[in-house]
Amino acid sequence: MKKLAIIAAIAALSSAPVFAAHPGGFNGPNAAHAPAHQGQGGFADKNAVVTTVAKAKEMKDDSWVKLRGNITERVSDDRYVFRDASGTVNVEIDDKHWNGQTYTPQDQVEIQGKVDKEWNDFEIEVKQIVKVTP
Repeated sequence: MKKLAIIAAIAALSSAPVFAAHPGGFNGPNAAHAPAHQGQGGFADKNAVVTTVAKAKEMKDDSWVKLRGNITERVSDDRYVFRDASGTVNVEIDDKHWNGQTYTPQDQVEIQGKVDKEWNDFEIEVKQIVKVTP
């Protein structure tokens, strides 16, 4: 009887990953496998004004920005290229911020995050990403 309970427990534990939800992420050039976990959401500033990549590059470090455009490719583990009509910028998107969604280069997205300037490096640390419906 105890052997049956142990076998049932092992079977249940080993099959759990099969039923896990798809965690989402980027699906385009240089895309890796999907992120390991889902995010839980967070703060979204509904009053933030959408700006452009060109204007964001002129802002001070730690300024909050809202951009609308496309993620065109994956550069490294959590770094991507974001493009809008004014240019491109590298963005850092932690796995938790994908919130279970999958994005392609054809999807228009809106990102919110903060400007990160260090020496000659400039990027946006994304805190929220959502698909923009046409």
